[in-house]
Amino acid sequence: MNKRTTVKEIDEILYEEHKVLDHGFVRVIDYMGSDSAIVQAARVSYGKGTKQINQDEALIKYLMRHHHTTPFEMCEIKFHVKLPIFIARQWIRHRTANVNEYSGRYSILDNEFYIPEQVAKQSDNNKQGSGKAFDSSTSKEIIDSLINDSNLVYSHYEKFIEQGLAREIARTNLTLNYYTQFYWKIDLHNLFHFLRLRADQHAQYEIRVYAEIMLDIVKKWVPLAYNAFVEYSLKSACISKTGLEIIRKLIKGENVTREESGIGKREWNELMSILGK
Repeated sequence: MNKRTTVKEIDEILYEEHKVLDHGFVRVIDYMGSDSAIVQAARVSYGKGTKQINQDEALIKYLMRHHHTTPFEMCEIKFHVKLPIFIARQWIRHRTANVNEYSGRYSILDNEFYIPEQVAKQSDNNKQGSGKAFDSSTSKEIIDSLINDSNLVYSHYEKFIEQGLAREIARTNLTLNYYTQFYWKIDLHNLFHFLRLRADQHAQYEIRVYAEIMLDIVKKWVPLAYNAFVEYSLKSACISKTGLEIIRKLIKGENVTREESGIGKREWNELMSILGK
């Protein structure tokens, strides 16, 4: 009987906390599968894939390049994550995982809240993003207010508990920067989707730093799949049919304007950025 496939590099960091932000962390609790599991699933065999690593690597790249997702779903990993509530609410939008969160209905929440090192203005061209940083004086004023407000609501929370208020109601005045925790189990295909979005430079900083640590973990766990993911997804570009036509014209030396192309300003700017123009 074959033993369970293990990955030494992941076994060495099981349960190890990787610090994130001021009070957060990510740690691996358990995992299943490896690069060989992806190859095995793709070949529908009972062996460990080919004997030559370059053949396994070529197959995994092919699977990634042609969006054959099922073999990657054969690998799963379970994380224990501690993070601010407002980041957890973004995180939980990825509904293809199994989640169990720390409950404020049954337990007393710790007095731990996230305070950013820097605060920035709302972006002028992105309704979801941050823009330029405030001056030091305004930044200090905002951060001091965040700290004071967070301490104040927790003091009220403690008072509510002492008065015998139900925990499920007492917690409701706590701010979104308070920390929560959950166990999060996901297959590799859907984890790659999460990381492609959340490790992107346009993602909010506070969730991006979690994704960056998880990328390092995935690299240790499934290095061949990780390299294929970086090559064909994370660091690649999605170009529309019209975008390809523009590129072909530019290669021929033709002059192309956005107005003539018929694409929107944002897509045009993204295309020019991809081309380094």
